[in-house]
Amino acid sequence: MKDYDWQYGSDGVDFDELCRLYRAAPLGDNTAAELATVYGNSRYACFVYADGALVGAGRALADGVDCAYIGHVAVHPTHQGQGLGAEIVRRLADQARDHKKIILYANPGTEAFYGRLGFLPMNTAMAIWRDPDRAVEAGLLRREGSRLPSG
Repeated sequence: MKDYDWQYGSDGVDFDELCRLYRAAPLGDNTAAELATVYGNSRYACFVYADGALVGAGRALADGVDCAYIGHVAVHPTHQGQGLGAEIVRRLADQARDHKKIILYANPGTEAFYGRLGFLPMNTAMAIWRDPDRAVEAGLLRREGSRLPSG
């Protein structure tokens, strides 16, 4: 893997640059202020730089004992496919290793990728989303009584 500079914690991070990374990844349309809030409220965060430019990021919410949630892992398209996303997840999981469980949300179709990193599918996860119709349409949620797609 290429040489990268790693930063842990969000002190000094340019959240406008992070916002641009999220759009390029593509990982959504969060504003810089929203990203500053979610990263500021996360126990663990890492930011990855190549030649001074932000090319990867991720965070983990954690309570210090029971549960850590890894989310918002983004890698710039020019750095995808080189193992950087996997390394971000590994480093966040390592920081949270003393928790009883580490959870992450995965887009449909990424189960094998996260499986190679040691994550197993959950049978008990439930969620309330602000826009459940959009989440159902994206394949992230299913309505009660519906079946998981076979595959």
